[in-house]
Amino acid sequence: MLLSKDALVVRSYLEASMIPNPDAAAVYLAPGCVITFTGGREFDHPRGPTAVNAERYLWVKKRMQRFDVAPGEDETVVYSIGHLFGEWPDGTRFDGNRYVDRFVVRDGMIVKMDVWNDSAEWILDPSLRK
Repeated sequence: MLLSKDALVVRSYLEASMIPNPDAAAVYLAPGCVITFTGGREFDHPRGPTAVNAERYLWVKKRMQRFDVAPGEDETVVYSIGHLFGEWPDGTRFDGNRYVDRFVVRDGMIVKMDVWNDSAEWILDPSLRK
């Protein structure tokens, strides 16, 4: 898959986040970046989402299926779309948990990130889990 420069920044950020290595992921964030995570929680560093994920999952990874890129005059919006897979705290494996991450990239740095996925619904209704 041939990716634009801004999509490569996003992919690199996500790859570091999945290790998880929040400090390595942070090198892709501009000062003042806001990460709006599931449930509307806001963070200024990847350590925030990493801590939430550590409580929610034994481990979790992203199967990045595609990147949609919308260039603008001064910034580019990059969507990463795919599925989460991993293990719940009880050791039950899961796959196919849809996610969409929206990034705003300016001058090669992420200035805003929004995260959505199906985890909350899957936790509330285990019959939805795959």
